[in-house]
Amino acid sequence: MSSELEEGDVAAARRLAADADRVIVKAGTNSLTDADSNLDDEKLDKLVDDLEDLLSRDKEVILVSSGAIGAGTGRVGASTGTVEESQALSTVGQSHLMHRYTESFARYDRKVAQLLLTQHDLENPERFTNLRNTIETLLEWGVVPIINENDAVATEEIRIGDNDMLSAATTIGIDADLLVTLTDVGGVYTGNPKRDPDAERIEAVGTNYDTVQEIISESTSDGFGGIQTKVEGARDVSEHGTPAVIAKSTEPDILAKIATAKPVGTVFLPINGVRDD
Repeated sequence: MSSELEEGDVAAARRLAADADRVIVKAGTNSLTDADSNLDDEKLDKLVDDLEDLLSRDKEVILVSSGAIGAGTGRVGASTGTVEESQALSTVGQSHLMHRYTESFARYDRKVAQLLLTQHDLENPERFTNLRNTIETLLEWGVVPIINENDAVATEEIRIGDNDMLSAATTIGIDADLLVTLTDVGGVYTGNPKRDPDAERIEAVGTNYDTVQEIISESTSDGFGGIQTKVEGARDVSEHGTPAVIAKSTEPDILAKIATAKPVGTVFLPINGVRDD
């Protein structure tokens, strides 16, 4: 699939990703919880270890973290049959999630901050300016911002709806140099790798985007729909001249590999080529 792209362009995009000074990392629910929806301490510590690798390279790191509703489900044991139940579970899970992040980052003597957002915060210029200024200040202080949707108060009208789109909008809005989306599969594939042993990883997405979209659309009926918003978010970022990578959260040293331009996951080439920042 990536054979449609110039090898040099793919290598340049991976180098651009490796050289990124400001990185947004999005971690999905499956990358943080176990099969019973309990917050998985081992997975969370592994994520923080990977993030610390980027921080130790003097990069600015912003984390967009899912997992609040899942963590709440694991602690309370209630179902998520209604919107009200999901919102209530998010309040239980969000506090537990931040507690664990605080503990895990403390192993490296790092502090974290919580930012809970709705669509209004992204669309209203004044609110977004305030958000950006807060993030800039936290980064200056060496504090790691951790962003999630404010599920407890978001109605249908103000829901962002998906942390994949939240991470993409934030990447564009605060001029980040790279978006990394961590998931439970190794990138974008020609089929559902969980069910299709012949599915192959697509190394890069650029001018072949329409073909990739067709593959994803066909795969959604096979229970693989979660990848669609990840691809859309990565594409949005690439259209603004910024590279994006979708990669497997459980792969050892995954962020270190991206930071050293290793060919992991699926890289999205900036549409307008390499930026001259």
